[in-house]
Amino acid sequence: MSEESTDGPFEDCELGPEAILGTRTYEDVLFTDEAETPVNVLTGVTPEHSQATVDEAHAFISSLDTDTPQIALPASVETQIETQSKPYTAAAFFHFKATGSLERHRAYHAAYESEAFSVAFETDYATGDLTITVEEVSESERDDG
Repeated sequence: MSEESTDGPFEDCELGPEAILGTRTYEDVLFTDEAETPVNVLTGVTPEHSQATVDEAHAFISSLDTDTPQIALPASVETQIETQSKPYTAAAFFHFKATGSLERHRAYHAAYESEAFSVAFETDYATGDLTITVEEVSESERDDG
């Protein structure tokens, strides 16, 4: 991707930076202790693989060796049953399941990868809310950093 183009890091994105600048909160998108889990209809018990806490999910995502910060998203009940998996899954903090669209996912990713933007996020696993803040970085701030 060429930084000389008029769109810069957003050249391959459907949305421009104006669509993500500022602070946005995506409500009830993170894994919480109240996440939906399957229940065996014969026994009324949640399978052991689907029993997990936010602390376990947070420990799991913290242990991942990746350049992009991860968040814990709830796994669907179908996925938990079919794959015998935990009720959470790791994803990049700007994942479309959290931000609501592939277009926003791509725009956040472009901003995160660019030196022209500062991108920060906060997770609240008690409420399930994800807050992402994107700010433009001036040339002088980039030169200082």
